[in-house]
Amino acid sequence: MTGIRVPTDRPGAGPYPRLVLLDPDAENDVAYELCQIVGRAILPYRSSDATDQRFGTAFFFQGTDDPVGESLLTAVDLVGSPGGELGLRSSVTEPAGVAPDAVTETDIRPGWGRFPGDGVAVLPTSGLHRYAGDGGWRWRVQPVPAGIAAGPEVVAGLGADASSAFVLAHGLREDGSRPLEVAIERVVRDGDDVRITTELPPGYVGAPVFVVGADTAGDVSLYCLGLVLPGVGGHPVATFDRIRAVLSSTPGDDSRRDTGTASAG
Repeated sequence: MTGIRVPTDRPGAGPYPRLVLLDPDAENDVAYELCQIVGRAILPYRSSDATDQRFGTAFFFQGTDDPVGESLLTAVDLVGSPGGELGLRSSVTEPAGVAPDAVTETDIRPGWGRFPGDGVAVLPTSGLHRYAGDGGWRWRVQPVPAGIAAGPEVVAGLGADASSAFVLAHGLREDGSRPLEVAIERVVRDGDDVRITTELPPGYVGAPVFVVGADTAGDVSLYCLGLVLPGVGGHPVATFDRIRAVLSSTPGDDSRRDTGTASAG
């Protein structure tokens, strides 16, 4: 599959895209291209709760019209008790061999902002960059850009018929390793909710979900639909129209924020 467009503008300026179900070869092409475009946006996450340890995925997002700017996003169910950690791999830091294997949340300020009503947790990355600078290294990431984030008009293109969905995540293997993976799934609208129709492996909660939309001229574009929430037999998706509402909350607007655990530590 060739000619897929990655939007650089805010979605929604043109006709509503129609989200599509691709054939297997085209899905494999999209999965490969996703790894090239945003593979270094993705980090493995592990909570600190020894009695209920949770493994998931977080990803960098570069906003343009919200006060947070660049941020790390994941599912709110993963974060809470201080001491969770973000895993690092060599491709997301430079120079080689300087960064640690993981960053512990207690070392980062500000910490996670939790928005339980939306299922989303937000970590402004200013603290991550300060931590890296103090340690003599830099982040080398590919944040999901604002132009690829699905607006309401993209979400409206989803119906009861399944569309192709691509989940870029750090899964959890039996040996404890956390490889970067792409799961090719199906996503549908279920009433007012958007859902992935099958249950994903451990480690996928919090990961970004991507879809492909086609316009009336037949041009296809890649969009980040949202992020994976916990589920049984399938997974709700916190769509980017909800995530944008969270990001647009000013620092002084705590009407949507869970202030009791808004920072790690």
